[in-house]
Parts: sequence; structure tokens; C-alpha cells
Amino acid sequence: MTMYATLEEAIDAAREEFLADNTNVEEEDADIQQLNIQKYVLQDGDIMWQAEFFADEGEDGECLPVLSGQAAQAVFDGDYEEIELRQEWQEENTLHEWDEGEFQLEPPLDTEEGQTAADEWDER
Repeated sequence: MTMYATLEEAIDAAREEFLADNTNVEEEDADIQQLNIQKYVLQDGDIMWQAEFFADEGEDGECLPVLSGQAAQAVFDGDYEEIELRQEWQEENTLHEWDEGEFQLEPPLDTEEGQTAADEWDER
């Protein structure tokens, strides 16, 4: 799993990965049907992103489906505003790091460190 500091970097990497996985498709001929995104909050408070493109709607990946059809194709083609994509993201789907490399929807509250992290995340 590769995470990126910005959503734009994650989308660019997802585009490159899609093209690398589909060598028989030229970038301008790619037919994208689904964009999946995942937002992560690391223990130090940094926010990271991951994205995936799929040619078929309904495919499972590591991230959550956010856009489909023409909207997903527009993002693949670079015709999008990052702020609009961020507004599409539902914060309750954000994964929080609670142990190195392990993520969950909520930070663990049964330890002092977990409670401190939860308090810091709530302040953001």
C-alpha cells in the first residue's frame, strides 16, 4: 500500500498504475468507470491519501468507491478540482493509524496514547 501526501499525487500514481496494469490501453483511450479513494490520518497527525482507478464499476480495491462513470473518467483525464473531491469525502470513512501500519476508523481509546491521539484528531 503506497500512500501520498496529497490527493493529487495519489490520483497521478493511480493513473500511472492503471496504465501499467493495462498495457494494451493508451491513456487517451482508457475507459474509466470507477475512482476509489482512501484518506489516512497517521499517528503524528499527517494526512495521507491513496487512490485507484478501475475499468469496471463495482470492482473491489483497497480504497472506497467515490466516483463512477463520467465523473471518474473526468478525474482520470485530469479534469477535476481537488477541493471538490475532498468535499465528496465522508470523514467517517477516514482511517486512523493506531499502531505502526495498522489502521481503523477510530483511534483506540483504551490506552492513554490512544485517548491522546483521539483528542488530537478531534481538534482537527
